[in-house]
Amino acid sequence: MKKAFQFRIYPNKNQEVALNRTLSTCRHLYNDALAERKRQSELNELERTFGVCPWGKQEWLNYYDQANSLSGSKTAFQKDVHSQVLQNVLKRVDRSFKNFFNGFGYPRFQGRDRYNSFTFPQAGFKLEDGKLNLSKIGNIRLILHREIEGTIKTCTIKKDIDQWYVTFSCDIDIAIIPVEIKTKTGIDVGLKSLITMSNGCQIEPPEFLRVSEKRLSREQIHLSKKKLRSKNRNNQRIIVAKVHRRIRNQRKDFAHKTSRQLVNEYDHIVFEDLRIQNMVKNHHLAKSISDAGWSQLINFTKTKAEYAGKIVELVNPRNTSQNCSSCGSLVQKDLSVRIHSCPFCGLVLDRDHNAAINIKNKSAYTVGTTEFKACLSSLNREAMKQEAPTL
Repeated sequence: MKKAFQFRIYPNKNQEVALNRTLSTCRHLYNDALAERKRQSELNELERTFGVCPWGKQEWLNYYDQANSLSGSKTAFQKDVHSQVLQNVLKRVDRSFKNFFNGFGYPRFQGRDRYNSFTFPQAGFKLEDGKLNLSKIGNIRLILHREIEGTIKTCTIKKDIDQWYVTFSCDIDIAIIPVEIKTKTGIDVGLKSLITMSNGCQIEPPEFLRVSEKRLSREQIHLSKKKLRSKNRNNQRIIVAKVHRRIRNQRKDFAHKTSRQLVNEYDHIVFEDLRIQNMVKNHHLAKSISDAGWSQLINFTKTKAEYAGKIVELVNPRNTSQNCSSCGSLVQKDLSVRIHSCPFCGLVLDRDHNAAINIKNKSAYTVGTTEFKACLSSLNREAMKQEAPTL
């Protein structure tokens, strides 16, 4: 399986200049490659519309076409960047177009503050005496706060405002041993309570964005009053970005700790398979849903459970809040109604607790059955193939 390890690096002033120059070179190459593909698609459209193109027959560009042309037309700045880093930039462009053809948005040009990472996919980096040696950049001070497991495959350098990080994607040859399933829980994610388990336990949402909203608003007001393209505006923009980074790190830390607690306590965890991107289109709830970080919590739980040989299952969320967990009858209620009161069997229960029990009951497999063991084996085979987190 693959696993990512991220560490903070501390470049000196000359190394930071080299890192920023490498980022700028990669960004320009990305935009140039994207512009070339866009121009090629326009020529193809012209040929398709009129039947004859004045520039001759046109074809779609792919990664290999652009990589072959790159080797003979490097600029002075590109010669100061490792060749595999430049090739990886072209692969990013190719991947963006493949995602577009699969239904995602059209690739966009990257501004100065949007392109913030570059990758050494195979070579050009190594760890020596507690320092990270990068080709054409030098030895950068590195703090290894935990041991790296497995074999390092790729090295990604990322800039986060004024901080630099390195992420190693490692191939770990460890057989995942499925544990004996003894404990199981259904979990309903919400806004009043972040998660409600089928045993009635609840974890309240920390609401990091709401807590920092006053300070964020004040800094954004200061930003709006600065002169456009001035040095003071750029400094204030960095201050606003640091407030957002603090909120993001707080939310991530909380998700890590909560997911670790769930995986330690339960062997089989059942969540709803929510379409969160559709839910945030509700402008009355979008900020609260984004602040809750449901998707991040579920993904962290899945990753930790797979590594521990446990199960995380996603079930259909249809009517989990409306059905009675005791008799199964449909009891319609608005979102504002927080108590489930069944007129058929008399069950009175917290709305989220009732939904958590329904989620648990919707699990496709029962502990100890042959079908469950087959599901466990299949899910753990998938865990062996899991990819490192997207950067």
